[in-house]
Amino acid sequence: MQKPIRALLLAAGFGTRLRPLTLNTPKCLVKINKKPLLEYWLNKLEDIGVESILINTHYLAEKVNYFLDSHHYKNIKIKRFHEDKLLGTAGTLIKNSEFFYNSVGIMIHSDNFTYMKLTDLLEAHQNRPKSCLITMLTFSSNNPKSCGIVELDNKGVVQAFHEKKINPPGNIANGAIYIFDNDFLDWLKKNHPHAKDFSLEVLPFLMGKIFTYHTTISYIDIGTINALKEARSIKNKHLK
Repeated sequence: MQKPIRALLLAAGFGTRLRPLTLNTPKCLVKINKKPLLEYWLNKLEDIGVESILINTHYLAEKVNYFLDSHHYKNIKIKRFHEDKLLGTAGTLIKNSEFFYNSVGIMIHSDNFTYMKLTDLLEAHQNRPKSCLITMLTFSSNNPKSCGIVELDNKGVVQAFHEKKINPPGNIANGAIYIFDNDFLDWLKKNHPHAKDFSLEVLPFLMGKIFTYHTTISYIDIGTINALKEARSIKNKHLK
């Protein structure tokens, strides 16, 4: 019997680099061709048969709640986790670790945008080397100094990680989608129970234990107005 799939959609951030757009709109509800980013991810997760989704909220939480109240998904359960004070990417996962036990877990930053389906990433995780605790999406970045850049061995396992360095060694970037199982959760709670930032306080201690799946499909962090414009232009081309 296959394990259920459960997902964490990180949706609590302020989106300060997208202001003034995010002064009244949470970043996860910024639209690409009339559809909020959060909706794209919910649809992708439904497509791969996710059983339950946990969405954390903080900034403009009432607007995220209104969106969720207005959208119904027959095949998935959506749980909300409000953070009065932001816990950080690792902190949110640790606080909700019990939600993921005995399932295949996926953690996603909802302010990223892509057309890729998650099926191949899941399959890669199922076939990961035994030494690896998690599987991470990677993509080729046009602006590597603004990303977390990884160095891989010939099996696709991360050997080094460079977070937003001026001259990183390459352009293979961390897409910030992670797939994991019980063994990773056990490792995380034992070794870094108080971590807050996943990229800075967890990933550096996982060298040799992170398998990767590389997508050649456009993958964009909607962190700036220029990135948003780029995502919208790709969508327009896609519709033609």
